[in-house]
Amino acid sequence: MTKVIRIHSHGGPDVMRYEDIELPPPGPGEVRVRHTAIALNFSDINVRRGGFYQKEPLPMPIILGNEAAAVVESLGEGVTEWTKGDRVGYVGMGAGFFQNTGSYAQERNVIAARLAPIPDNISDTQAASVMLKGLTASNIVNKIYQPKPGDTVLIHAAASGVGLILAQWCKHFGATVIGTVGNEEKARIAREHGCDHTIFYRRTDFVAAVKGIVPKGVTAVLDGVGKDTFVKSMDCTAPFGTLVNYGNASGHVPPIDIMDLSLKGTLNIWRPGVHHFLGDPVRFRALMADLFDLVGKGVLKTVATRTYPLQDAVIAHGDAESAAYAGPVVLLP
Repeated sequence: MTKVIRIHSHGGPDVMRYEDIELPPPGPGEVRVRHTAIALNFSDINVRRGGFYQKEPLPMPIILGNEAAAVVESLGEGVTEWTKGDRVGYVGMGAGFFQNTGSYAQERNVIAARLAPIPDNISDTQAASVMLKGLTASNIVNKIYQPKPGDTVLIHAAASGVGLILAQWCKHFGATVIGTVGNEEKARIAREHGCDHTIFYRRTDFVAAVKGIVPKGVTAVLDGVGKDTFVKSMDCTAPFGTLVNYGNASGHVPPIDIMDLSLKGTLNIWRPGVHHFLGDPVRFRALMADLFDLVGKGVLKTVATRTYPLQDAVIAHGDAESAAYAGPVVLLP
């Protein structure tokens, strides 16, 4: 038997149950892993609520979670690339983050090809806190918009898990970084992770505040909040600037009239996703190696991580939804 966090219906944090299940042996091409650190992502909250990308109802019950650090326990038929005791990490086991979930568990059978090695100089908690969030940031700064000296970048929710990584990465490339935050503690942590300026979005009109710092507007906006911030951000983006929406913490971005992109200064809009390369083992492992290298060198720090016991996932989800704290969240089985 193994302990898991399951939901039997959609709803608030209280629908999660800490339960026992029986795991079958790993099938062909699978390995049994023992989780050592499990990431809590906002996609888990969206799946729990029932408001993510699902077109049809999901079969219940569901074990939540898509990302974890783990140790290989046993091998299924045909698996030769891993051995018992290997430290591994994974991000997703399906085409979308609402498919084939199951990381909120002490143990799990996973597809061997979707695992990546965790180097010795990266802890389990570091790995779980940085994989998906780091790949999301990497997708932005390496494929969509790479900051350079002289650029000014606005990062919404700069003290969030992805926001902290983006702030450090943009600063590493030489940009001036402005971050929106919710309180003084988040502002302190955001500044420690690369933000040159912080704006308290609950007290201040962030558009006016940004223009007070850079009157001509920012070069780019990196937004994981969505509904409450994205459209407004067009008014503080410089002509030919770039806006990237990578998350929906406040809800989906409403429809945008394409003419507004011209009227507001010829803007570029992106909505990236990381799922398209998670199924390619070679590309996935190369990206993970690059990410772990930056963490190992201290270019990307993960010091703001908060941890909760797996059985306290209800509390962890409630705290994450309240947006009271900074940084990534990791569940420890």
